[in-house]
Amino acid sequence: MRMAKCSLLKEGSRLDIEQILDRFLPKVEGHFKRVNEAMRYSATQGGKRIRPTLMHLSYKAVGGTDDISAYLCAIELIHTYSLIHDDLPAMDNDDLRRGKPTNHVQFDEATAILAGDGLLNLAYEIMLEDILSSMDLPKVRAASILASASGTMGMVGGQILDIQDAGKDIETLDVIHLHKTGALIKAATKMGAVLGYGSAVEEAALEAFGQYIGKVFQIVDDVLDVTSSVDELGKGVNSDVNKMTYVDFYSVDKCYEIAHDLTDRAIRCLGKVAGDTTELECIATKLVKRKF
Repeated sequence: MRMAKCSLLKEGSRLDIEQILDRFLPKVEGHFKRVNEAMRYSATQGGKRIRPTLMHLSYKAVGGTDDISAYLCAIELIHTYSLIHDDLPAMDNDDLRRGKPTNHVQFDEATAILAGDGLLNLAYEIMLEDILSSMDLPKVRAASILASASGTMGMVGGQILDIQDAGKDIETLDVIHLHKTGALIKAATKMGAVLGYGSAVEEAALEAFGQYIGKVFQIVDDVLDVTSSVDELGKGVNSDVNKMTYVDFYSVDKCYEIAHDLTDRAIRCLGKVAGDTTELECIATKLVKRKF
């Protein structure tokens, strides 16, 4: 596997993504101040911002040049809403996220639920407003891709299997990972290709790239849950002790072997993309080595 040198990111830096979020999130004022504050609390705590980053780089790789801030923001808002709901007592019942109290701990359970609802709806409001101003069919497709990836055939479907702990086999676990974590990551790269008017070949290649690294992301997450610390992860460890994870089936070394193989496959997909994919390759190599 060829190692890439990169500076995550050049034009799509974390600072830019934070500025985009700040621009679209509601101000903490007025009658709805509390829910707006709760929405901002979770959305602006940082994090890897991997989904908007992947979308931005995929978009650039197929030649996109316009402003896609609405879609970069939307996917991060949906991811954030999923984390708020994931942490709720009825779900994973976690007290720490990104090194800070989870939303329901900082505010209260009802406010956290509504904050998640608010972020989910705001994501579609932002995209629809952009679509109405441009009447661009690829933008409609991109929003549809995100809707499907977020719903019962994507992230929500994976989440219900995860909390049910349905089955005890590796095939079921792969289905959970593909949907709960992988669906939004795959959507990010595919949306970038669609928004940038990429060819059918490029779109398929970037979608496959996203699917591979989405699985890598979750496998490494499973490993870090049993090998890392609260200080490193910024959230609880051994939180998946009652759930099915990759370390239930494979040793830590074998998990990393699988993750490296998937990373190699992901990088090979990038050979079908006409533009510069150096930064995408860099992200793939960093994800398999991450410690948080």
